Amino acid sequence: MPPRYLICSIIRSDLMNHDRRIRSVGGVNRDGARWWLRQEDAIAAIETGRWSFYVEQRGRAVPVVVAVSKYGSKYLKCGHDPQQPESLLALPDRR
Repeated sequence: MPPRYLICSIIRSDLMNHDRRIRSVGGVNRDGARWWLRQEDAIAAIETGRWSFYVEQRGRAVPVVVAVSKYGSKYLKCGHDPQQPESLLALPDRR
């Protein structure tokens, strides 16, 4: 099982397409160091099994998954989100 990382914040883009609304995701390591990954790098990490990601909602870990838009673009969202990455977009923007 790949190491799991908590996503605490995002960097939004100015685009409104559901598959292009997030540029980067970030969190904090156990040693307190902040980390950031471009959405494309996080997708590659999930797909290769290198890392997995989650967000916390009401004290529960909710997995972040790779989704594919109707145009074939890959993007991140939580498994229970319909089409828009609502759970990730609810996180603070660290732009």
